[in-house]
Amino acid sequence: MRFTSEQHLDDGVLERGFTLGEIPGILWTPGSASPSAPVPLILLGHPPLGLHRMYPRLVGRARDAAADGFAAATIELPGSGDRPRWAAVEQARADLRRAMEAGEPVGDEIVDALVLPLVEKAVPEWQAALDALLALPEIGGPVGYSGGVISIGTRLAAVEPRISAAVLFAGSLVPRAMFEEARRVTVPLHVLLQWDDEGNDRQAALDLFDAFGSEEKTLQANMGGHTGVPQFAGEAAARFFTRHLS
Repeated sequence: MRFTSEQHLDDGVLERGFTLGEIPGILWTPGSASPSAPVPLILLGHPPLGLHRMYPRLVGRARDAAADGFAAATIELPGSGDRPRWAAVEQARADLRRAMEAGEPVGDEIVDALVLPLVEKAVPEWQAALDALLALPEIGGPVGYSGGVISIGTRLAAVEPRISAAVLFAGSLVPRAMFEEARRVTVPLHVLLQWDDEGNDRQAALDLFDAFGSEEKTLQANMGGHTGVPQFAGEAAARFFTRHLS
């Protein structure tokens, strides 16, 4: 990990850009974080739209986490932002757009081609980032994962023992293979579902929630579209992390 930039935000949060090999990322730490008082960490997932485009939402989530005493970090997903283009995934995105514009059902082949390669590549990168972040003296764990592509969060929660709790957003297409992986997830879960999400298969989201193997799992469903998550839903997710990471 190499830090490439540093700035103090007006609420005392330290924001540092970094690179991990070719992967850009951002780390936010509250003013209370120090080697003598290391803080828990929340990994901030996001859709594959690029860190620059997602920054306003990410920094808002990071500031909320810092107010609760947590560090937060994110990395650029494969094929997004300034990272090299990924021809196979871009073709799958084009196929998805064509199907949706034509009003056709999105078939399993398109979903698998769009999501599974991203999961296969992104999850080891998140694990490598976690190695580097937990080596910093001001970061002490435990670790949570929040948001982003639900299949990435599912795989990460299933294979990474350092993840203690996860908040997942049921707002992306789910390959059938992920349902079996969901049965291996045992950490506490808080899942957000927008009932009228135009780009999400509601029944698939409900079936995935049912498949999760966690003894503690909560589904919070609210009326509205993909970007209409109410403020109180975010507050409930914050309380979830306070219970499990503090």
